[in-house]
Amino acid sequence: MLHAIETSGITKKFSEVTAVNNVNISIKQGELFGLLGPNGAGKTTLINMLSTMTVPSSGSARVWGFDVVADASLVRQSIGVVFQDITLDDRLTGRENLDLHGRLYGLGGRIRKQRIEEVLSLVELTDRADSLVKTYSGGMLRRLQIARGLIHRPHVLFLDEPTLGLDPQTRAHIWEYIMTLTKEGVTIVLTTHYLEEADHLCNRVAIIDRGEIVVIDTPKTLKSRLGGDVITLELEDSADIARLYAIYEHDGFATMVSRSSNEISMAVRDGESKIPRVLNLAYNAGISIHSVSLHKPALDDVFLYHTGRAIKDTDNSELQGLMRSRSHSMRR
Repeated sequence: MLHAIETSGITKKFSEVTAVNNVNISIKQGELFGLLGPNGAGKTTLINMLSTMTVPSSGSARVWGFDVVADASLVRQSIGVVFQDITLDDRLTGRENLDLHGRLYGLGGRIRKQRIEEVLSLVELTDRADSLVKTYSGGMLRRLQIARGLIHRPHVLFLDEPTLGLDPQTRAHIWEYIMTLTKEGVTIVLTTHYLEEADHLCNRVAIIDRGEIVVIDTPKTLKSRLGGDVITLELEDSADIARLYAIYEHDGFATMVSRSSNEISMAVRDGESKIPRVLNLAYNAGISIHSVSLHKPALDDVFLYHTGRAIKDTDNSELQGLMRSRSHSMRR
């Protein structure tokens, strides 16, 4: 078996809303694969289908060789899941949460005790193992959830926004744990809207937008396609965005021009030499520029190029709420 995960046209509809539409992906064994997109893009729904918590409306998927519908119990034995929402029992200690999860997976007493100590050590919670979970910080809760997802030595681990809401230092620690797991051969699917996180961690990434995969490749390749530099302009008046965007596209000096709510970005060769032209075009059109910056392409620029929107500007609270309510109902 070369692939840990394979999907063919997998789709999920909730009434009139298509949360995931005709997704085809293949993820290799031992790969750290990133699903990138804003809240409501379909990341969590896709993970729920791959982890057997949501039944696809159409299409198919296999995880570790097992069909997610026909062989759901075998899929569950092969995977670990770290949810976006905290699902620990705060009336129990950290050790008791892990012990309960180990029992649910049928681990014998001696092996279960050994695994509990191993995963506690991995996430550096040994000294707080016997404290009630309700006394844990946000970072400790995330680390305990990762430990719980690893208790049965899964072949595939799904991490749904594992660092959401954490401070930079705690996020860095979580990254260290994730990298340790990849060295042990665990296949990891990471969903995140922190694009720098995916750039740092992932072998390959897929951008998902409005339920569809728009591009898949390595972070390095995706960034290299944009060109050598990215010039970003913030305008004084967002009403001028469309007009200046059209001017830059027509001029043709950039390999890519994209816009968000109040910014225009363009990929260029030798960006420093292009800045005077960029500013002159705006000046001649009577458009005021608030700020200009020059940087190497990042995954934020890749997302903007492929979706036409910046990830920070994308928000679909209605769909997000729908998916969360469905997710909660499946867990009960």
